[in-house]
Amino acid sequence: MKRKPLYLIALTTAIASGLSAQTSVYDFTVSDAKGNDLPLAQFKGKVLLIVNTATHCGFTPQYKELQAIHDRWADKGLVILDFPCNQFGEQAPGSMEEITKFCSTKYHTAFAQLQKVEVNGPNAHPLWPFLYGKKGFAGFGKGVMATAMDKMLKSKDKDYAGKPDIKWNFTKFLVNRQGEVVARFEPTADMKTVGEAIETAIAEE
Repeated sequence: MKRKPLYLIALTTAIASGLSAQTSVYDFTVSDAKGNDLPLAQFKGKVLLIVNTATHCGFTPQYKELQAIHDRWADKGLVILDFPCNQFGEQAPGSMEEITKFCSTKYHTAFAQLQKVEVNGPNAHPLWPFLYGKKGFAGFGKGVMATAMDKMLKSKDKDYAGKPDIKWNFTKFLVNRQGEVVARFEPTADMKTVGEAIETAIAEE
């Protein structure tokens, strides 16, 4: 009997647990860095940038650019939600205390850091299948890093590009003020492009 791919198991599990009734990210509750419940409904009317991060990744320096984006747009209604995840190359191995210390010390991050999660598979937090159910994978774009990512992932799964799930650390989802997922950015996306999309979302009422 052929087994279902993990991303299908995650989507099926999420739907069975009531995901179908959830129409925006504001319907979800996550856990903050200390493990306390954080209903995303408290961010209604805000623009969200939701990111799965890692502290030992080639893309980890994006923390600096994320902080710059936070500095520029936080007072205009942007909230960055940082979810450490150890699923990709085991590149977020530390405890929450260690991860928080690393980010605040090395990159002086001031945006919201949430409890470490899984984003793919049967143990994924339901928020993540919701996000990539709205905006699936559309490629890494062009350039050296895009080519390298494509080659690496094809070596593990030749059909990876046809699946909507998260491919690597620092995948970003942009959510507008109505709680709608309006854009997805792979880790290879130019952060200037991410900033421009945020600027557009901030300007919309």
